[in-house]
Amino acid sequence: MGALSRPEEVVALVKLRVAAGQIKRQIPPEEHWAFCYSMLQNVSRSFALVIQQLGPQLRNAVCIFYLVLRALDTVEDDTSIPTEVKVPILQEFYRHVYNRDWHYSCGTNHYRVLMDKFHHVSTAFLELGTGYQRAIEEITRRMGAGMAKFICKEVETVDDYDEYCHYVAGLVGYGLSRLFYAAGTEDLAPDSLSNSMGLFLQKTNIIRDYLEDINEIPKSRMFWPREIWSKYADKLEDFKYEENSEKAVQCLNDMVTNALIHAEDCLKYMSALKDHAIFRFCSIPQIMAIATCALCYNNVNVFRGVVKMRRGLTARVIDETNSMSDVYTAFYEFSSLLESKINDSDPNAALTRRRVDSIKQTCKSSGLLKRRGYHLDKSPYKPMLIMIVLLLVAILFGVLYAK
Repeated sequence: MGALSRPEEVVALVKLRVAAGQIKRQIPPEEHWAFCYSMLQNVSRSFALVIQQLGPQLRNAVCIFYLVLRALDTVEDDTSIPTEVKVPILQEFYRHVYNRDWHYSCGTNHYRVLMDKFHHVSTAFLELGTGYQRAIEEITRRMGAGMAKFICKEVETVDDYDEYCHYVAGLVGYGLSRLFYAAGTEDLAPDSLSNSMGLFLQKTNIIRDYLEDINEIPKSRMFWPREIWSKYADKLEDFKYEENSEKAVQCLNDMVTNALIHAEDCLKYMSALKDHAIFRFCSIPQIMAIATCALCYNNVNVFRGVVKMRRGLTARVIDETNSMSDVYTAFYEFSSLLESKINDSDPNAALTRRRVDSIKQTCKSSGLLKRRGYHLDKSPYKPMLIMIVLLLVAILFGVLYAK
């Protein structure tokens, strides 16, 4: 009922559902491509939605790029694989994409299916243009080498943290920028900005996924840098215990403050994009990242369970992101929501305020701000208004599905 109490999100949810239905009807008939696009929906529904707007050749290249890196990530994430087995697989993974017979069974659920039937991904990869293949191979090689390095190394310092995030996400930014350039639709973006695009998303995920990673079986996965968390606890896992809630939240806020440093680079990257479909493809995840930062900041529930954006709010972001005006507005509003949660007693309050103020000033100086009224909490609307909106949406459903 959460989404239904927010009438401004209901219509966006309807549109999202219709779009998802259209995607299912657009799955290619060839077995290997059908597998790839079906798998894309299984491992990331929101990504599957935004990718569909890209041109056919670029869409295929980005789909395969995503699945190759998701497979590589599945190997890295599987803590049951012995180090002496895992490291060589990571280092040689870029070669396996050329081998239609290669597969390695690991991971769980949809990810295991992806690994068991990886030959479909390889077959599709070999049908891509040479420029796309080279970009995917290069990034897969560099990422696999970086992942292998951190299998044998702890994330101790903030520099280590940035380096790890570069390998697993910044390089994705590099790769996507190269694919956009190979498609002839964009100029080649500076590596520093491409890197920040990846780091902002990755750091947000690492923050949000604390509990899932720390409870990983048979072995915890620890990505929060010791340089930050050791200021608040003796062991990283201490934060999941209720008696340590105050220090846990202080550390969480420190981590969010660290992530915010990349936001302005992301705005600069997005403002340079020319193709509308690529713009939406890049912008929607970044808006969801700044929203997730606002949601997680000062939120002890990060240490208690799953914290994520409402589906209705996600639908609004997907529906309403069409221009830099929309991006600046979303970054401004979600930064303001984060700012409203800053407690002056927090050890990093002053630094957090400076970073939020800098983001807001960048958005404001664009001269493109409008008002969306994004919010993270309960609806300000009355039940009667909600019922009227639901009635209108029901009519809209009938019209859309009658076509």
